[in-house]
Amino acid sequence: MNFPSYLIPFLRTNHAGETGAVCIYKAILLISKDNEVVNFAEKHLKTETEHLLLIERILEKRHRSKLILLWKVAGFLTGFIPSLFGKKTIFATIYFVESFVENHYQDQINMLDSSQKNKQIKNLLITLQNDEISHKEEAIFEAKKFNKLQIFWGKFVEIGSSLAVKISMKI
Repeated sequence: MNFPSYLIPFLRTNHAGETGAVCIYKAILLISKDNEVVNFAEKHLKTETEHLLLIERILEKRHRSKLILLWKVAGFLTGFIPSLFGKKTIFATIYFVESFVENHYQDQINMLDSSQKNKQIKNLLITLQNDEISHKEEAIFEAKKFNKLQIFWGKFVEIGSSLAVKISMKI
């Protein structure tokens, strides 16, 4: 798949993020025994794994983040910690992560013009974004409403996600 070279740092962040997302769901599945959460996490783990494979097919290894172990650990902790606090905190985490990712993908989509040469990569980004929006909407539907601690945690996760993007853009 052809894409403009200026997208490489963004695709690197996408790869790092999808790697972290896979680890989020693996951690949730390790801790949670709630059937609703397990079904949710299994379904989303499958989608995030597919996203990761799609990005790995188009982003050469040399362009991927050198900090992939850090993104795995960060993702695992992002799934593990809320799992200790229960279902609603898990859904809050997913809601805030996916809200961030939705915007991150939108920024990339906005960078691409509508030319034929960008059509394939733009469609891929839109597909990935739509899946993330679906995850976000499912999480908010399941939780209905978040308490102050869950919102605080969610904001912390957003800040962490933003920092991870800034770092993985470069490394």
